[in-house]
Amino acid sequence: MAERAVLFDIGNVFVHWDPRLLYAKLISDPTELDHFLSHVVTLTWHTEHDRGKPFAEGVAELSARFPEYEDLIRAFDVRWEETIGDLIDGTIHILERLAEQGMRVYGLTNFSAEKWPPFCRRNAFTDLFEGVVVSGEEKLVKPDPRIYQVAMDRFGLDPERTVYIDDRLENVKAAEQLGMQGHLFTDPAKLEADLIARGYLA
Repeated sequence: MAERAVLFDIGNVFVHWDPRLLYAKLISDPTELDHFLSHVVTLTWHTEHDRGKPFAEGVAELSARFPEYEDLIRAFDVRWEETIGDLIDGTIHILERLAEQGMRVYGLTNFSAEKWPPFCRRNAFTDLFEGVVVSGEEKLVKPDPRIYQVAMDRFGLDPERTVYIDDRLENVKAAEQLGMQGHLFTDPAKLEADLIARGYLA
């Protein structure tokens, strides 16, 4: 029987991520900022980078559609680090405790293959994972069930003995449909209580 394991999402579980963190510095008018993030640099557009499209290609395509915003669109690539906010220290502490207690811990993240290595270099907590499945490397994004299967196969996970943690409900539901135990992340205190209740954290 496979050992118990905890499988974590990364963005907005361990570190705050929001393009608004960058663009609030570049667009002063709140109405224009909202329009830009809902019609130009959208989550749907960025998801293609998470699916494996190079940033240079995505930026070029979007700039061709919105030439008046070319400089702002390019900023999403060259100033990517500024879309990442503060660490969520409570979750990092939980990860450290799980690792110290011998629990198997892994990551499953929608993340650009080209932005993931520098992110890891800047964030030492990523060293605690025994392995991470990165969507941009697999050319698959959550909630596609195939990317969860990649993680289960690669890490030898028993879904019924694996707790999956994510801040997006559709991603948690996808994991649960594959037999995993799901936790919708809202804050570290609730996660800690849930992992203790399930017997995964002492």
